[in-house]
Amino acid sequence: MNAAIARLCHLAQQPSRRIVGLMSGTSLDGLDVALCRLTGHGAATQLVLEHFATVPYGDDVRRRIRQVFAREQVSLEYLTLLNPWLGRLHAGMVLDCLRTWQVAPAAVDLVASHGQTVYHAPAHQHSQADFAGLNATLQLGDGDHVAQGTGIITVSDFRQKHLAAGGEGAPLATYGDYLLLSSPAEARLLLNLGGIANFTYLPRAGADASAAFSTDTGPGNTLLDAAVRAHRPGLQYDEGGRLARAGRVHAGLLGALLGHPFFAAALPKTTGPELFGPAYLAAAQAATGTTALGLEDLLATLVELSAVGVARAVQQVFGPGAPLPAVYTSGGGAHNPALLGALRRHLPGAAFASTAALGVPPDAKEAILFAVLANEAVAGQPVALGAGRQRVPAVTMGKISWPG
Repeated sequence: MNAAIARLCHLAQQPSRRIVGLMSGTSLDGLDVALCRLTGHGAATQLVLEHFATVPYGDDVRRRIRQVFAREQVSLEYLTLLNPWLGRLHAGMVLDCLRTWQVAPAAVDLVASHGQTVYHAPAHQHSQADFAGLNATLQLGDGDHVAQGTGIITVSDFRQKHLAAGGEGAPLATYGDYLLLSSPAEARLLLNLGGIANFTYLPRAGADASAAFSTDTGPGNTLLDAAVRAHRPGLQYDEGGRLARAGRVHAGLLGALLGHPFFAAALPKTTGPELFGPAYLAAAQAATGTTALGLEDLLATLVELSAVGVARAVQQVFGPGAPLPAVYTSGGGAHNPALLGALRRHLPGAAFASTAALGVPPDAKEAILFAVLANEAVAGQPVALGAGRQRVPAVTMGKISWPG
């Protein structure tokens, strides 16, 4: 037997595995690195977060990614080179974290590498007639380079199996959220406020699992951060939501932004910065004569857009005025008081808390979830959540790369 395969078989039979989960989102803040100890698999999964860090991307890294990020036309040569370059970069960041934590690479069983999403093309969003009905997504940061650079077996490219089984490749949070965070005591709404906002609905554990699903709701931080960078060079985001809280919502611009058909589309659905990018905002501002709107008022309006997008999606699930499950927030937007305040206004019946209350640090949640998916790929079985009734196909995700 190939020695690497023998090693993998041994890992699958161990009672627990030590896995480094990696996540880099559309906000391009940096690489989230979570060292997790996972015991068991499936519904019996137990996780201990041993260490966590966000390794920030420098200006040069963000510049390189933005050359291809959410762009319809790019240099194929540049894209081809960026894929291994990011894999090597992420491998180096993992090794740096392990050195800081005084953990030898040999003491880690797996790396779960999400990669960097550079383009998301669900069928409802792209306009390519030759590929009508086809969902696609692209993450860079080649898994073989991560494995070779770290010396650790790497599981990567998780989203492709979801696509192949009929899903849209996102959000994938349903699987990990269901295994880790379902509770017999309450139904839960796990709200991730990243570049794109999404939530997972979890019925009470022991109830009908086919009701569990995830959906994107629209922009989270992506337009807010882009507006800050455009108006205040040198800043990456509105720290503490201070600028947004100093502004006033422009009703006309908000109405134009919410007029996009995405917000009325049936759930579940996915989207990305390809749709909710500068062109979308510029068109709405041109149509409403608000191109000269001050930054504070623009940010206040974009905060309202994100909150209304979430609220409309929640109301599509539960109905206006219906009792709501407990809401647990994560992602960068969970640190934005302006956004959280708007969400509370639009979902007045909901009790809000951070996922920290569930033992999952909000900034680490997505990296942890990919560690869970890698654990399932090696030691588990396809996670069945209703046989795909909510576009949650019962699949095992991830491609395996050997070091050496």
